Amino acid sequence: MAETIRTSEKPSNSSSLNPPSRIICHVCQKQFSQYTCPRCNSRYCSLPCYKSHSIRCTESFMRENVVEELRHLQSDDQTKRKMLEILKRFHSEDETEPLDEDVDDSILSDDTIQKILSGGEVNINDLSLEEKKRFQRALAAGELSKMIEPWDPWWLKPAARTICLSKDGAQLIQPMANREDLESDQPSDIPCGPKTPLPSLRKLISTEPSPLLAVHLVDIIYSYCFTLRVYNGDWQSDAVGSAMMVLSISSVLGQAGQPETVQEALCYCLEQTCSPAYRHIGGLQFGLALVDDITNLLSLGSPALICMLCDLQRMIMAAERELKSEKQRKLRKSETKSKLKLAERKVYFIMCWVHEQPNKALSSLAAIVSAEKSSLMEYGGNKSFPRTEKNVAGNKGKALIEEM
Repeated sequence: MAETIRTSEKPSNSSSLNPPSRIICHVCQKQFSQYTCPRCNSRYCSLPCYKSHSIRCTESFMRENVVEELRHLQSDDQTKRKMLEILKRFHSEDETEPLDEDVDDSILSDDTIQKILSGGEVNINDLSLEEKKRFQRALAAGELSKMIEPWDPWWLKPAARTICLSKDGAQLIQPMANREDLESDQPSDIPCGPKTPLPSLRKLISTEPSPLLAVHLVDIIYSYCFTLRVYNGDWQSDAVGSAMMVLSISSVLGQAGQPETVQEALCYCLEQTCSPAYRHIGGLQFGLALVDDITNLLSLGSPALICMLCDLQRMIMAAERELKSEKQRKLRKSETKSKLKLAERKVYFIMCWVHEQPNKALSSLAAIVSAEKSSLMEYGGNKSFPRTEKNVAGNKGKALIEEM
């Protein structure tokens, strides 16, 4: 039996007994139209007909709704705002391109749009197959990097030279009346120092601290600068990933290594930077630039170094908290937590040691690092560095710190 189509004849006069004429849906030609497209004035009867009547209209409607919702996002949710802004820019670039009436691959899926509008996070698995391909092509071409504002390391800012801490190493308490005046001298992007006084080394160990701690400080600074530059200064977006990256670069924190010279410490870090896991980031040139970061931080003196180590400690502790909420195999999770806990204790001990070091000693260490960079640049055309495995694995049983 053929499907019936409801129609009506157009009467000459309209009244309560003789209703006005009704227009058939322009899409299905079966039902009476109840709506009008605000863009093309086409009449349609239902949502499916609206979606199929013109891809130009539906895509424009979807984009305008997403953009309008982006404008009403809360300004304090920085992570979601950055991600949604990148999505908005990425999709707005397609508005100038010619559209294909037969292909519906340039708009986000309904589920993804609903997730964005509800304030949820969107990852690569939420995109369609075609959207994933386009995203990967843009990523490979470096187009997405233009949408990210470059991060300026806090240790290169003039305010980093004016960091002040109390005599016991804790951060100073600033009166509310002077807070606005101090904001220009010490911006919020400079890490805060410890909230509590740092104990004396005599309370932590029963013997004299090892002279190799200066070398270990170089290793730790390199891994911190490496991670912050890779994460564009925002380690809070992935505390676990940031902390594990620090442990993978640092032989002291991640491998229980004990390099005996500055050259050995730098060579190990450069080897990790040039390894297959990280060589795409910048290779040797990127690593040599990080050596300059070490020199700059050491030149700032103990206040800046304490703030740096305190920031690294907060990163590791945040990773420990996030790890508790993640679902992993118990054995692997236990091993990771043990590594993070041991690394956090080492960072705290180094922080206490730095607090007792005179700035003259730190300046001398900066000069040694600068001199080692000149010798390491000779390896610019060679992928090999002086071997450091004996300090990574051979010295694991040698304790530097004896706890009371």
